[in-house]
This record gives sequence, structure tokens and C-alpha cells, in this order.
Amino acid sequence: MASWASFEEAEPEFAAKVKAAFESGRHKILATLRADGSPRISGIECEFVDGVLRFGSMPGSRKGADLRRDPRFALHGPPSHPEQGLENEWIGEAKVSGLARPGGDITTDEAPGEVMGEWFHADIEQVVFTGLNADATMLSIQTWTPQGGLNTIERA
Repeated sequence: MASWASFEEAEPEFAAKVKAAFESGRHKILATLRADGSPRISGIECEFVDGVLRFGSMPGSRKGADLRRDPRFALHGPPSHPEQGLENEWIGEAKVSGLARPGGDITTDEAPGEVMGEWFHADIEQVVFTGLNADATMLSIQTWTPQGGLNTIERA
């Protein structure tokens, strides 16, 4: 497992590309596991703060309950696709998977002491970026794991 900070340290250029893809839109998709083992997907926002990738959960939410019971998650950045004729401008898509660990209460300055939810911090097992190669002629899939480092596969 790795923190966002250790991922950035290991692969700064790749981490910057992944972060840009995540920040290209507000809403992301979080996959968790229900109590019966079936998948649950939820819309969510995330942020990068002090070397931590974190996302929140409102009090009583099912995704929070899922993560407290089984911390495995997959987080997909804003889905997008290349536009015909503008393939070189496509930012690509990013995914992060791993374990979500509790990160504390969400509070606001407007309501001190009132808990608005809880943070989860990502312990990263894998990062995947799907985009196009430099010529925009092939799909390029880059993966990073703490054990295996960065790898790239291209396919037509």
C-alpha cells in the first residue's frame, strides 16, 4: 500500500497526470462492497490534501457503512472520452483502488462541533490511467503499484 505522497514521490510525472484527470471534473464514481458482497457505486467528490487522497461520506450513508465493514474501494475519475478529430486533446481517465482508512470527522467553520460526515483516506494498491499514445492512434494503459512500479501497455 502507498499514500498519495509516496506515489507522487515514486512517479511525479505520472501522479501529476492522474491528478489532473481527477481534477478535470467535480464528480467521481466510488465502488464499494455491500454486506452481501455485491458492488455498490456512488457518486462522490475527492480531494488531494497534504499528500493524501481523501473522500468523504455523509453520516449514515451506505458507502460509509460499506467502507467501515470492508475497506476495499475503487475510485474512478470523471468519465470522459476522446472527441473525433480532437483525440490529442483528450485528458484521459484515471482510477485508484486500494483500502479506505478512517480519516476523521468532516466539520465546517460555519457549524463548529457539528459533524457533517467522515473522511476516508486512500491507501493505494493500484493506479490506472487510460489515454491515447502520443500519436493518438492507440489506447495507452498505464498502471502503477507500489510493488511493480509503472508499466504501460498499448493496444489498437
